[in-house]
Amino acid sequence: MSHVQDASLASMPADARRLREGQALMIGGGLLLGTIGVFVEEAAQDPATTVWFRCVFGLAALLAWGAARGQLGELARLRGSALAAVIAVGALTVLNWGLFFAAIPRCSIAVATVVFHVQPFWLMAMGAFWLRERVTGAQWAATGVALLGLTLATGIADDAFGATAAGSARALPGYAAGVALCLLGSISYAAASFIAKIHAERAGSFALSAGQCVVGTLVLLPWPLMQGLPAAGPAWGWLAGLGVLHTGLAYVVLYAGMARLGTGRIAVLQFVYPGSAVVVDWLVYGRALGPAQMAGVALIGVALWSLRRRA
Repeated sequence: MSHVQDASLASMPADARRLREGQALMIGGGLLLGTIGVFVEEAAQDPATTVWFRCVFGLAALLAWGAARGQLGELARLRGSALAAVIAVGALTVLNWGLFFAAIPRCSIAVATVVFHVQPFWLMAMGAFWLRERVTGAQWAATGVALLGLTLATGIADDAFGATAAGSARALPGYAAGVALCLLGSISYAAASFIAKIHAERAGSFALSAGQCVVGTLVLLPWPLMQGLPAAGPAWGWLAGLGVLHTGLAYVVLYAGMARLGTGRIAVLQFVYPGSAVVVDWLVYGRALGPAQMAGVALIGVALWSLRRRA
């Protein structure tokens, strides 16, 4: 069977094969990132500590991977605009991680996730404005459907109609500040994705992934020095997994996928991550999906299928 699939891929036109590979890479990376919440919750550390360890362990994993594959030269060859792009992507990525984790206790995981993921609209706008990329009506519609699905999947609609006992997120202290933090995070996330898409081939997906870990390790280093390290125990294993899997592996896969796709397609495929996170939360912690949440997951699937067929 695999020989038949290999032969089929080999016979595909180069552009079609590149498109298919890019989609597969971004879907795989999104599914992997969907498990990040489990690692964060089980590690039970403050946001800055979690982000710093994510960068440290991610950098260690990436350097080992790069050495094994002979890719360390990507870092040594960085010059000019490519080096600036790596630093910018790293700074923006670390910023959006920190903003997202800081927003969660202020406006809840559900609201934070919905607001944070308006970033595909920023991404499409950046591509249309700076690259003059054509964003079709179908792509805009698919993104809107996916965002509606994500809104339903987080349970906001169930709460509004009294289907759950979660209470109103607006009653949380600092709700407005949390929403503002997520909006800023969504812009930084979109900007990081946009810069990575433009410079991925020149800088290399490995250099982009390692660069964000270097930036995070250096910028956040004062925090663990002042606050101390976690006590010995399971937390270290969860933090190591967070760095190795969700930073080392996931971002190499995602950046490699972005380099093969246009911004419109990237924007909608990034909904794989939050969609899978909702499912993982249900499977691992038993936070059952209500009727509206199930409808939301279905809408995300419809949007992805529509993009595949139309974009």
